[in-house]
This record gives sequence, structure tokens and C-alpha cells, in this order.
Amino acid sequence: MQPYVFPYIGYFQLVYATDVYVLYDDVNFINRGWINRNRILVNGKEMLFTIPCKDASQNKLINEVELHDDPKAMQKLLATIKMAYAKAPHFSAVFPMLEDTLQLQGVTTIADLAIRSITNTCSYLGLQRTFKLSSAEYTNQQLKKADRLIDICHIEGINEYVNLAGGKEIYTKEYYAERGVELEFLTPACKEYPQFKNPFVPWLSIIDVLMFNSKEYINNELLPGYNLE
Repeated sequence: MQPYVFPYIGYFQLVYATDVYVLYDDVNFINRGWINRNRILVNGKEMLFTIPCKDASQNKLINEVELHDDPKAMQKLLATIKMAYAKAPHFSAVFPMLEDTLQLQGVTTIADLAIRSITNTCSYLGLQRTFKLSSAEYTNQQLKKADRLIDICHIEGINEYVNLAGGKEIYTKEYYAERGVELEFLTPACKEYPQFKNPFVPWLSIIDVLMFNSKEYINNELLPGYNLE
């Protein structure tokens, strides 16, 4: 799966459902997608935030898209998050992890930052999985779509591949099965939780989930809530 900055709960349900998770950083960047954007809750309404990038283009790979070296932008985002969630029950535990993630030392591309956001969130939750970086682990970029994913499974000695339900539009179980891989589709679930006293807004960034729910509740109730078929 492409790395996204602090993605929604469904992304982490996919991580939860796997043993080996491949961060697909050497595929094309998606303009106006979720790689460098997501949504948080501000005054009871969703607000889109964007991580600024240099010359982002769908003609570049995700790991080729550089971040703007703009610490002020990150500080502004952190200030917005602090204003929005300072009274949330788990703010004091979560906010230091966000500060650590969004400081720009040691990262130069949106892939770097997105991957850091995913792995730091998993570390915070105690969710231990094997992460692989496609650009560093595999030399099969010439293969397209399903064939490359199947090849990665073969390289890893894995015979079961899990994709989000949206993959039904481009992948078939029969095609995978003919090549020795069982394909399963995961449909995310978004169980309601209190967001102060506001009407529930679903599918926000994992930041929102972390602010309002304990690690134990996320691990025991929210992450296993998906459907697999």
C-alpha cells in the first residue's frame, strides 16, 4: 500500500490484518490524494490539512517528491492540532508522538514523512509488524499492477495477499489463485466513538482516533473491526 501521512483507521486495520506490510513508495504520486493530506476535527467539523511538497506530480514516484523545507508549516499544523484536541482525553500521550513525527530532521521526501507517521503510530499502539520498503527490497518495477504484487508475495514466500476492498475493481481472486496466491479483500469498519459532544464524523485521520481512544480500546475494538472476504 502507498504510504500516507497519518492515514485513516482503515489503513491501520489493513496493517493489523497482515504479518508483512509492504510500503509501496516507488509507484506514482497521486495529486489531490491522501499521500500528503488528511482530515482532522476542528470545532466539530472536518478540516483538511496538507503537507507542502515541492513540484509534486503524478509523473514522479512517491519517493521522488520532496518536502518543502518549511518548519513553520509543520509548527502551524501542530498548533492547529493542539488547539483542536488539547481537551481530548489522550492528548497528553499522543501529542509528543505527533511532534516527533512532524519535525523535518532526517526526512526529505513525502515518502519519508508518511512512513514515519505510520511506523510511529504503530509503535505508539504497540502494533508490531514487519514493514518492507518496496524501493529498497525489490527490483521488479518493470512488472505492472497485479503481477508485481504477486511477485512480491513469491519473493517473500507468502501465499496470501490482503488488499483493501477497492481493489476489487482491478484485481480478481482467480488471477491470483492461478499464480499460487490467495487474494482477500478487507472492508474497513468505522465504529463510532465520542468526539467531545459533537455528532460523530467518520473516517478522519488516525490522529482523531488516537486523541479520543485508549491504546487498549483501539487494539481490542477498533483495529479488529474490519470484514475480510
